[in-house]
Amino acid sequence: MTAGSQVVEDAQLQSARWRLLTASSAADAAAFQDTHAEVAPDLAGTGLPCWDAWAAAFAARARLLDGDPEGAAEDVTAAEEALERCRPTAERALTLAYLAHVQVDADRYDAALHLSVDASVLAEQVPAGQPSRELQQAHAWLSLALTALDLEELAAAQSLRCAAVAEALPDLADRWQALRLCAQQHAELAQTVQRRGDSTRGAELATVALTSAQAARALPVEPSDADLDLLDVVQAWALTLSGELDDALPPLRRVRRHLEDGAAGMWLRGYTDLVLARLLSRRCARDASPGSPQGEEAVDLLVAASGEFARAGDRRRYRQCLLELGQATAAMNRTVEALHWLEGYRHETTRAHLRSRELWAELFVRRSRLREAERQTAVLRRHALEDVLTGLGNRRSAERRLTELGDAPDLSLAVLDVDGFKTVNDQRSHLHGDAVLRRVAELLRQHCRTGDEVYRWAGDEFVVLLPATGEAQAVVALERVREAVAAADWAALDVPAPITISIGVASSTSAGRPRTWRELFDSADLQLFNAKRGGRDQVRAEHGGPQSRTTPPAGRSNRASVDDLVAEVLGGSARRPGWAFDENEVVR
Repeated sequence: MTAGSQVVEDAQLQSARWRLLTASSAADAAAFQDTHAEVAPDLAGTGLPCWDAWAAAFAARARLLDGDPEGAAEDVTAAEEALERCRPTAERALTLAYLAHVQVDADRYDAALHLSVDASVLAEQVPAGQPSRELQQAHAWLSLALTALDLEELAAAQSLRCAAVAEALPDLADRWQALRLCAQQHAELAQTVQRRGDSTRGAELATVALTSAQAARALPVEPSDADLDLLDVVQAWALTLSGELDDALPPLRRVRRHLEDGAAGMWLRGYTDLVLARLLSRRCARDASPGSPQGEEAVDLLVAASGEFARAGDRRRYRQCLLELGQATAAMNRTVEALHWLEGYRHETTRAHLRSRELWAELFVRRSRLREAERQTAVLRRHALEDVLTGLGNRRSAERRLTELGDAPDLSLAVLDVDGFKTVNDQRSHLHGDAVLRRVAELLRQHCRTGDEVYRWAGDEFVVLLPATGEAQAVVALERVREAVAAADWAALDVPAPITISIGVASSTSAGRPRTWRELFDSADLQLFNAKRGGRDQVRAEHGGPQSRTTPPAGRSNRASVDDLVAEVLGGSARRPGWAFDENEVVR
């Protein structure tokens, strides 16, 4: 197969996939079956796992519409097995979300819940800077599946993500559909929240629905008549939930007349009747006239809507109609009729469905705990590589970084420590010493160059890595750091004398041969000792003289006493094993 033919084949496969997804979302069984019969051969027999998964997923929906639930279950299993061989991408998340929707239609709620969890996890793992139509559609189908599972909060959240991704994509038609979905999901959630008694939040959600609907209308897009009718219904519903009952009635009446005159799908007729019935019921409650002609019309509309939803296979909204019929007839004191509708609602709300909602909540709680465990692991990993006192990388972090750099050319390394630090601890306190270390770390961060890396090695000793830097450049850079520390205001820390630092520098290019990082560290460490021995507050390098201020600090000679030097540099014999001292010389 040539590259050109591969491109043509991929384009055909993607076209077939998008056509079938569009037909699936139309809630028109005949339209999907016709489209599937036309394009299914394009998806069959590719030998590619992801396209095999799509072929099986669409076949499952087709078999379900043909009344073959067992065959549909086999196709779903085949799709899941094919997906196991696919990479974790937005494409895979979309396929899982679509399969979840198929499982909901098959009344296999537990399976739908598991698929939805997997799709949600995959969709959230896609980096924020990588929007795609597949990701946008994954959020859209997740939203639809969650709605069918009566999980409206989660469905609304997925619709917001869908709209956010669509906003970053160029296709205006997809953006229109995403905004319409967002409006619808927030209107439905607002209805539920208001029914539970939270009118304030219900009004906020209704505002989101109105804003989304208006944003969709502002786009230069010409949607189909059915899509435009649905947006009109959703916007009128949002107006109803916002308390603007009189403004919402004319557009709903207009849409219903249009649907009666045309060949609209049964689901859209049922949806319009349900929303209009809710509006009329609110008007009756406002006017305190439940038995008025408007109340009777609301009951008739709910009866019609329940029939449309039952024929369309929308069991969730069918149950809603039964519940609202029971409530409406009870308000009219038609007790026997109300009991009839409520008994039907009780039968529809099966224990299995309630258990599925509990399982979904349990899965999300478990997932939240896993995410918290991952967060805690990340915190522990950071603490393992971070010095708690200064916030710099610790010795382990420095060693790991040095190992990564290996024998990189033009790498310079500096080892530095605080002059007279033992005196601060002895004459003041260890708390004063900690404050000094934090201040030195802050100055190192501020005055080291961009790209240089600072670590706290141990005690008052720090390491600076200077990638792509020769010895001469390193000395200049570190001299600026030394001057910044010497010039800092130390009065607020109540230390015995102004704080200075001594620095030893070594470069990978200085020895004329590659050196391991340990050899580089040992050489810089030796130069640090030479800086201490030469009077402190200076930078020493292998091939350069001392870089320091010209006047020694008050009370110090250029050559420190051996006893003080040993105490300061070594801090105990365990710090640098291998050194031996006498009164006149220091030897290795």
